[in-house]
Amino acid sequence: MTQFGRMCAKLGIAIIAASSPQAKGRVERVHGTHQDRLVKKLRRKGIVSQQAANVYLRGEYLEEHNRRFARTAARSENYHRRAPRARELDKIFRLETERTVSDDWVVRYGNRFFQIEPRNRNYAPAGSKVLVYEGRHGSMAIEYNGRALAFREIQAPAKAQGVWTRTDQRLPLVKKRKRIPAADHPWHQKIRREVRLRAAKLAAVAPRRPLVVPYATP
Repeated sequence: MTQFGRMCAKLGIAIIAASSPQAKGRVERVHGTHQDRLVKKLRRKGIVSQQAANVYLRGEYLEEHNRRFARTAARSENYHRRAPRARELDKIFRLETERTVSDDWVVRYGNRFFQIEPRNRNYAPAGSKVLVYEGRHGSMAIEYNGRALAFREIQAPAKAQGVWTRTDQRLPLVKKRKRIPAADHPWHQKIRREVRLRAAKLAAVAPRRPLVVPYATP
């Protein structure tokens, strides 16, 4: 499941994929309309910040767009649910990644290292799986079994002395020499005995070939 799909599932939103070219075309045309109209209107209004753009969207743009292009619904019932609070949305609209706790209770995420506090009410054993959350404004949180863990960010651990890694130094390749046994090596003597024994057996069982006398014509 993607991050977007997980957020929709927590909000109770079922994702309906566009399974036909016609449905995809309608979605793309709507996106193209907003990308063309909205950019031009923001430039004409002199809006350059995200906060001002959100105010303009809610106050003017969406109302005008719906008034011109919206169609009356087939039913008048309103199936919209109550919008979650801002605190609830902050817990939903964030990146969620699973990580493993190392033997020294360090969690690594995005080349950053987080040390879990030893005196923690919510204990997370080494080797267990935790969830690392990154908020919209860079806030971080680590949870184990749905409970938040206390942690602090630390520097990257130093490499152990005398331990070489593949990235430290590229060692030259050493070609191994092929070992050839000497002439008086027991291996050669054993092979010679087996060859002589096999030749003697073949000579004993092989039938004698008749002498071929060439035929002479007068």
